[in-house]
Amino acid sequence: MDDTFAFIIHPIQIKKDVARKYPLLGKLLGERQINFFSRFFPPVYISEVTGVRSQATGRELRGWLIACPYTPPTMMSLPVETVYDKIVACGRMAERLGAKILGLGAFTSVVGDAGATIARRLDIPVTTGDSYTVIIAIDAIREAARAMHIPMATATVAVVGATGSIGRTCAVLLAGGCREMILIGRREDALETVRAECLERGSVVSAATDIHAIYRADLILTVTSAIHAVIEPEHLKPGAVVCDVARPRDVARRVAERRADVLVIDGGMVEVPGKPDFHFDFGFPPGKAYACMAETMALALEGRYEDYTIGKEIPPEQAEEIGAIAGRHGFRLSGFRSFEQPITDEQIAQVRRHAGQARFSVR
Repeated sequence: MDDTFAFIIHPIQIKKDVARKYPLLGKLLGERQINFFSRFFPPVYISEVTGVRSQATGRELRGWLIACPYTPPTMMSLPVETVYDKIVACGRMAERLGAKILGLGAFTSVVGDAGATIARRLDIPVTTGDSYTVIIAIDAIREAARAMHIPMATATVAVVGATGSIGRTCAVLLAGGCREMILIGRREDALETVRAECLERGSVVSAATDIHAIYRADLILTVTSAIHAVIEPEHLKPGAVVCDVARPRDVARRVAERRADVLVIDGGMVEVPGKPDFHFDFGFPPGKAYACMAETMALALEGRYEDYTIGKEIPPEQAEEIGAIAGRHGFRLSGFRSFEQPITDEQIAQVRRHAGQARFSVR
């Protein structure tokens, strides 16, 4: 019996992403027009995924990419039931194609109750992929810390969006491995709950609703559900590392343009085992995928055809479990990217040099 999956994507960099599938529309229509017309598009079949092969079992995976036509602003502005209906329609397409598990990508994973309603309305199991997103984000920030010569044990780590499902679990798993943790969120009561969980792991933990509190942090992991950037150049100290897990991005492009003394990395690019071909350019090099997409594929290779990561909470032990499953089949962190461009060792060395100069200049 074939191992199969489907994964839902949607436009994030609106004009650019629409142009990947419809070059003429991407060229002719503005973002506001795309946001408007996207409300009337049906689910879009994108491509078949081939060549994904488990290193542990040798089993090969077949899958499909399906686009939900809604953009993030559209999903935020429409009634949640309308958005649910469109995502369920994408799921029905996945069922017809023969998928045995469905992954919800980007904003489709956070709308409403984070996949729980979608799972109830479909016959195939559903995952948001957020458990493996947690693991890869943590792997990425730890690896970036090593590259920037920042010892984790003495570092101050900030988690922005700490009360969300991904941020909360990242904070809990990182707590205890650093000297101090700063939690950033919008609601003080929810922050205090996460702070209590992190304190049990042994770090010094503070919480704030003001983004400026991250200036003290050496390492920042950011994963909000905002549709606009929340981290600007003035929020970061020289030598800081920011791992941006959010899509749309939390870090303003101005940070990369104006701050040569900080390292901004995307949330984690995953190497997919075998000779994968997605037959579609979603902005990654060949053979690489988002962590949420990789979770869906890993579950299929494991034969775990069940609802996995859904709802607003991600138990830390579930994140660690999918990390082990994915690792066994050959999925792993694969290099750094920043604003869709690869980061070289020399570029990281340049950031270290600029950071040293910036620190010296303010003494």
